[in-house]
Amino acid sequence: MKTKFLETLSRANEIILRYPMVLLMALLASIGIIRIIENEYDQIFTYTNFTICACLGISLMFALKMLSQRIGKELLLQLSGIVFLVGFYLILPSNKKFFTEVYFYIIWITVILTHLMVSFIPFLEKNRELNFWQYNKNLFVNFFLTIVFTGVLTGGVELAILAVDKLFDFNFNSKLYTDTFFVLAIFGSCFIFLLFNDKGLITLEKDGNYPVVLKFFTQFILIPLLLIYVVILYFYSFKIIISWQLPRGWVSYLVLAYSILGILALLLVHPLKEENAKSWVKIFSKAFYFTIIPLIILLFTAIFTRILQYGYTEPRYFVLLIALWLLSIVAYFIFRKKTTIKFIPVSLFLFGTFALIFPYFNAFSVAKRSQKSELLAILNNQQLINNGKIDFQKKVTDTIAREIADKFEFLAKRKQQEVLFEFLNNNDQAQLKSTIESGDFYNITYDIEKKFTHVSETLKDKNYSERSTIIIPEKQAIEIDGYQYMLFFLPVKNEPQLLNGDQFEIVNQLSNKSSLKVKLNSKEETDFGPQIIKLVKKYKDKRETVKADMNMESDLGKYHIKIIFNEIILNKYYDEGLPDIYYENVILLVRPK
Repeated sequence: MKTKFLETLSRANEIILRYPMVLLMALLASIGIIRIIENEYDQIFTYTNFTICACLGISLMFALKMLSQRIGKELLLQLSGIVFLVGFYLILPSNKKFFTEVYFYIIWITVILTHLMVSFIPFLEKNRELNFWQYNKNLFVNFFLTIVFTGVLTGGVELAILAVDKLFDFNFNSKLYTDTFFVLAIFGSCFIFLLFNDKGLITLEKDGNYPVVLKFFTQFILIPLLLIYVVILYFYSFKIIISWQLPRGWVSYLVLAYSILGILALLLVHPLKEENAKSWVKIFSKAFYFTIIPLIILLFTAIFTRILQYGYTEPRYFVLLIALWLLSIVAYFIFRKKTTIKFIPVSLFLFGTFALIFPYFNAFSVAKRSQKSELLAILNNQQLINNGKIDFQKKVTDTIAREIADKFEFLAKRKQQEVLFEFLNNNDQAQLKSTIESGDFYNITYDIEKKFTHVSETLKDKNYSERSTIIIPEKQAIEIDGYQYMLFFLPVKNEPQLLNGDQFEIVNQLSNKSSLKVKLNSKEETDFGPQIIKLVKKYKDKRETVKADMNMESDLGKYHIKIIFNEIILNKYYDEGLPDIYYENVILLVRPK
């Protein structure tokens, strides 16, 4: 027993000494998330940026460690990684109001790129195909083993704390459970993953038997599912040809899912191609790339349909770029005789880096130029420009007014206010500048749309209205008898309100989690979501404005609260048919219990 304990301690010590920077990043990420949960609202965002960079540092430092084990220069590589993370932290906004979707795209693309680096960076100088596959296969297997081990460890430790708490009446603070969870889920999982990787590159790239479980999973689960998937997509393609209609927007994601899963399946069975007994692998490997060709045509048709209609945005740019990457993969493996599977992650990394930082042609530059052109085209086509400024007195449809307003918001979020100022008079410029400086970007759409004084309703919007259920209170007068305080919340700002030193906050997740929570001091909460969903379901088939009893009350800590909506709207999106529940303003009546 003592020998096993000393052996485990020695192994853990080796991992700490071998991967100090990776473990440091994991520890900082754990601490960051804990601080986010425990801190006041106005300090959360600083810790959020810190945590994002720490999480990014886990994969980055691991990739640089693998590279250093191949070429040396570990200290220089680690310093370069730290410099990168500090620079990345500095480009992130310091205020939540200015954290637009642009930064969301930057973060996720960077996360993907650092993980891609892990997959190929130790093999840039050497052409070791089998070692490259063994390395990534072991990483893949270790990742899933880490999930299982971490789940068991976290669940076991949490249950042990709960048992001690309840059996011995310790009355632990609830923070102990959340803190333990995040430390084990992040730092613990990282440590377990590194334990599986042992000495790193030497351990990961050494030859080993092909895992039977992996072969079973690929042969009898993944590939049959892909065959079913491609049949469905081909039938949809035939439907498009027969009916001669443009493909729906979401078909792009289905084609991408099939293509990426198919490439993953090919990578998983790559060594089996050399075995004569595995003819099914050879057939699949040869046929797969040919099956993608018609789907790539469908993919290009779908994405260019949207781009030609509405111009480039970052998501459309990324879909187009992935389509071009798939085309390059197909061309490479069909027309090139001597191929290497390293081409797959390396090419994707280059495409992603191009989209992120290449001057003029990166995703953000292209989207800004495209939406500027779209805005100018709409203004010219509708003859709304008068002496270089938008004439808001001219008659327009509500569809056009909304399109112009949406593009103003889009460009304002991307710091193109100087372009927008050119279309506005001095008073409107001042208002727009004030809105941008306050970070209330969602108000821009409302402000610009309301500037048009002669707006006519279009048939499209009438049809959209027919898809909407608008619920308003039976009584327009608000009864405040019995309540001492009234708090106002705007959904576009979603800022907490203070009352007697207590902080009230509304967290709206109606459309994705059927939840609308009112929180007190970020600790106690009550959820009005179930009541709202029940109300909406009652009137969901009525595409009109209806009056209903919208009184909703609940206890919240030391207070009793009543939530009041001026209206609740249930929509249906045109393409996806997904429910969308939203509201304009919320009044919260509060009284001490």
